[in-house]
Amino acid sequence: MAKLNKKVTTGLKVLISAVLIYFIFTKINVSEIKDILMKSNPLYLILAAIFFILSKFIGAIRLNLYFHRLNIMLTNTSNFKLYLLGMFYNLFLPGGIGGDAYKGYILKKTFDVKTKRMVSVLVLDRLGGLLLLFIYACGLLAFHTAEILDGYRWIFLSAIPISVIVFWLLNKRFFNYVLPIFWKTTALSALVQLAQLICIWFILIALNIEMNQISYLIIFLISSIVAVVPLTLGGIGSREVTFFYGAKLLGLDQNISVGVSVLFFLITAIVSFIGVWYHFKKIKLELAHTSKHSANE
Repeated sequence: MAKLNKKVTTGLKVLISAVLIYFIFTKINVSEIKDILMKSNPLYLILAAIFFILSKFIGAIRLNLYFHRLNIMLTNTSNFKLYLLGMFYNLFLPGGIGGDAYKGYILKKTFDVKTKRMVSVLVLDRLGGLLLLFIYACGLLAFHTAEILDGYRWIFLSAIPISVIVFWLLNKRFFNYVLPIFWKTTALSALVQLAQLICIWFILIALNIEMNQISYLIIFLISSIVAVVPLTLGGIGSREVTFFYGAKLLGLDQNISVGVSVLFFLITAIVSFIGVWYHFKKIKLELAHTSKHSANE
C-alpha cells in the first residue's frame, strides 16, 4: 500500500508539472526564449554555475553541523558526496528514494540515531533555508520602488525580525538539542541564499539584462519558496509559473523572465547529475579521527 501511495503521489507530481509547463508554453513565445538562451554569454553562465555549486557546498556544511549535533561526525567532504547524491535523487529519481529520505535512511542504518531526531534535523535544515529566502525577499521588497508595494513596506521590514524570533523560539521549544548552532546555521543559510542570488545575477548579466535586476531577484526568491512546496516534480513548473506571473505583476518581459528560470533549472540539473557518480560508486562515510563506513553496505 505504501509503495502504491508513493507511485500515486509521484504520478500526480509529474502530472502537475506537465500541466504547468504546458500552460506556460502556451503563454510565452518559445522561439523568442530559444533565441534568448542561445545569445546568452557562456562565461557568465559558468560563473553562475560556480556560485550555484558554492551554495550547495555551504548548504552541505550547514547540514553537517546538524548531523554533528546527533553525534554523526561526518567530514565535510564525505557529507558533500552524500549531498550530491541526494540532489541527484531529488531531481532525477523522485519516484524512488528522495534525496533527504536517502540521507536519513543511510545514516539511520549506519549510526545509532533516533529516527525522530534524524527527520527533525533534515526538516530544520530545509526550514533554515526557507527562513533566509523569506528574509532576503522581504528586504528587497521593502526597498523596491514598485507602486504596488506602497503602504506595505513596513510589513516586509517588520516580518524580518519576527520571522527570526519565531524560528528561534521553534528551535528552543521543540529542538533544544540544536539550539547551540542556531546562529551558525542561520549565518550559513544567509551565505547559501546569497550565493544563489549571485548565481541569478550572473544569469541576468549573461542575458545582458541590466534593468530591473532587483525585480528578477525578488521573483527568484519567491519562486524558490514556492518550489519547496511538494506539489511538483523537483519544483519543475511551479518555478516557471512564478517567474511568469511575477514578471507580469512587476511589469517585466515574461519571455526573459521564464528564460532566466530555464537557465537556472539547467544549471541545477547539470550540477545535480554529478551525483549519479555516487549512485554507482559506494560512498565511504569518513568520520573525523575514526573508521570509515560504506554508504551502500
